[in-house]
Amino acid sequence: MTSIGGAAQGMVDWNLAVATATRLVRPGPEVSRDEARAIVAELRRHAKSSEEHVRSFTQMATEAVHDTPVLVVDRPGWVRANVAGFREVLKPLLEKMHERRGGGPANAMLGAVGGKVTGVELGMLLSFLASRVLGQYETFAPPTKELPGSAEGGGRLLLVAPNIVHVERELDVDPHDFRLWVCLHEETHRTQFTGVPWLRDHLEGEIQSFLGETEVDPMTVLERFREAASALAGNKSEDEEGEGGRSLVEIVQTPAQREILGRLTAVMSLLEGHADYVMDGVGPDVVPSVGEIREKFQQRRAKGASRLDMALRKLLGLDAKLRQYRDGERFVRAVVDEVGMDGFNRVWTSPNTLPTKSEIAKPADWVARVHRKADS
Repeated sequence: MTSIGGAAQGMVDWNLAVATATRLVRPGPEVSRDEARAIVAELRRHAKSSEEHVRSFTQMATEAVHDTPVLVVDRPGWVRANVAGFREVLKPLLEKMHERRGGGPANAMLGAVGGKVTGVELGMLLSFLASRVLGQYETFAPPTKELPGSAEGGGRLLLVAPNIVHVERELDVDPHDFRLWVCLHEETHRTQFTGVPWLRDHLEGEIQSFLGETEVDPMTVLERFREAASALAGNKSEDEEGEGGRSLVEIVQTPAQREILGRLTAVMSLLEGHADYVMDGVGPDVVPSVGEIREKFQQRRAKGASRLDMALRKLLGLDAKLRQYRDGERFVRAVVDEVGMDGFNRVWTSPNTLPTKSEIAKPADWVARVHRKADS
């Protein structure tokens, strides 16, 4: 007899998602077998050397860092890793949807068909993203046979070799400098999670709260999509307040989810901005061409690859991701300038010392709340 958990997981055909993404993902740049081995070895060396650079610059203790492996993967490997993460994070939501749907042969058949449709859709999304991600600290995925990971509760650092090579060639920058520069950014994420023991559980709790508020009634979701279409037809600019400035992903959320999303956005802005600040702060000492790399990389981030790419980023809310890098880095820089690195590191004290979404935009408000209140 199939358990509810097993049946709920069947609402998404995960194997089909992997197969679809692997089939659709674009091939990486051409490299010889010897070149590929050399690139993988260099990325591993850079990941290792980045540990000390990042710890020294951030002044963060990371005793558990050696328990989190570094995995250099290709695009299908990144897909498999992220499907494993999706399965873990979405499990409570899928169980909730399964319980709402109920049993019976008709619903079982509907679930099987729907699982394949969702699997294909997820695979298409992952195939789009798999050629764009340079690296990722994978926080939630369990160990898998394909990508052996760390102990329970740990994470692993993924470096997507073909994407790194593609971008370094596209930007025409020194490949050895660029590879180290990318590793500094991703190592900062590993330092954040290994140096702040409560951070993983806090993020997971927020994500599960967000998913727990999901409205699984199809008519409600349909109505929200109609609202989305109506709002987008209003031709408001992205900087305006209201529905016109948000992606479809944001518009279909409930009010409770929007509140949670505000907190998640602030945390992600902090984490991404901190990583950008660190990679550029360490860069001048160990990456000779960091200035050229940063300038070219920022231009690439801003313009996007094509009109279709920009449309997909807007639809999926990925344009917000770009703002997170920019706004978060400004927050970190302003706070460090005001109170120093040690003063900035008070941000890691507890969930209560994380910046709010409004404080990301106004760093002085965070300094006033966390420092002046604590020091008075």
